[in-house]
Amino acid sequence: MISVHQARTILNNAIPNSKEVELPLLKALNYCLANDVYSSINMPPFRQSAMDGYALNLHDSLSYRLIGEIKAGDAHKMVLKPGEAIKIFTGAAVPDSANAVIQIEKTTCTKETVLLNERVALHTNIRPIGEQIKENEIALTKGTILNAAAIGFLAGLGITTVTVFKKPSIGILVTGNELIKPGNVLEHGKVFESNSIMLQAALLNANFDEINTYEVNDDFSNTKKSIEKTLKENDIVLISGGISVGDYDFVKSALEELKVETLFYKVNQKPGKPLLAGRIENKLIFALPGNPAASLTCYYIYVEPILHSITGKTNPKNNLVQKELTHNLAVNNTRSQFLKAIFSDNDVSVLSHQQSSMLNTFALSNCLIHLPEGNYELEKGSKVDIYHIL
Repeated sequence: MISVHQARTILNNAIPNSKEVELPLLKALNYCLANDVYSSINMPPFRQSAMDGYALNLHDSLSYRLIGEIKAGDAHKMVLKPGEAIKIFTGAAVPDSANAVIQIEKTTCTKETVLLNERVALHTNIRPIGEQIKENEIALTKGTILNAAAIGFLAGLGITTVTVFKKPSIGILVTGNELIKPGNVLEHGKVFESNSIMLQAALLNANFDEINTYEVNDDFSNTKKSIEKTLKENDIVLISGGISVGDYDFVKSALEELKVETLFYKVNQKPGKPLLAGRIENKLIFALPGNPAASLTCYYIYVEPILHSITGKTNPKNNLVQKELTHNLAVNNTRSQFLKAIFSDNDVSVLSHQQSSMLNTFALSNCLIHLPEGNYELEKGSKVDIYHIL
């Protein structure tokens, strides 16, 4: 049995090679850039008005002769002499002969004359060519996550496709004779199967959407065939249940027969001790505990960080930070603990119902407190390590 730190280190050294794919800009939302993106144009590509008002060729007087109008999108280039003005709108191209724009509310205008209420300085309200970015400059660097603003920025540069790190396809295989789908009559001795939809929700929340689900009963031959099928059809495999040491836990032996290399099996933690991580070719397999809270804990601590690494992202949620306990806490455990908790600002509180089978307070938590094994007392105000999970 290995430590939490050892398990995470082993996984970090076994991250599969990332793949790249070119996608249309909108479909690349929430993907991570696989290379630097350069601008092929200046932005703005012309001297641009920042206001609705009047473009001026400045002179000593506050009175200007009005000679025309330029709307956003107009391509014609008007020439102003000193003392002349053109009505102009936000985003329109400022004539080369104009050297300032004054807001419309700072003027008094007739059909032929614009009278300024105040003097205006050179270059006022004119966005220079390339103010935001210049031609051939880096627009966004490799590793940038493409959010809505990034998509809009690149579109504004005329870019239609980008090369991003491909998201892996993820298969979820659920094992267990005791499971029935929600919506059916709950027979004696059965429980509703919730792990597959829980893991799907966690993956979708992390922007992984190529998910396939499978199920198998507690039978060695069927388990082996189902794992083989899931591995064939997906890049990453999550197996729920069947990984402990019971008479009907066949996952570990099935993985061994399929020549899956075991990276580690069993971690000195609670919940989630019977966790297995394996590798075959360029694929990772995580055999998660069947108890729902243990399964979700292992997902947040081990699976999601690896998925983000494959897709080029850093995942600040899963970096340890410290918060202060709002209460005293007695620790008496031979294993590291991950406790469901809720934090705000610098404080964190442990929630009730910490058993590995219970999700009710997990549903209210926004972090997991990580406590080293041992017998000790933590007083109110003590700093503890937490993982953000939301």
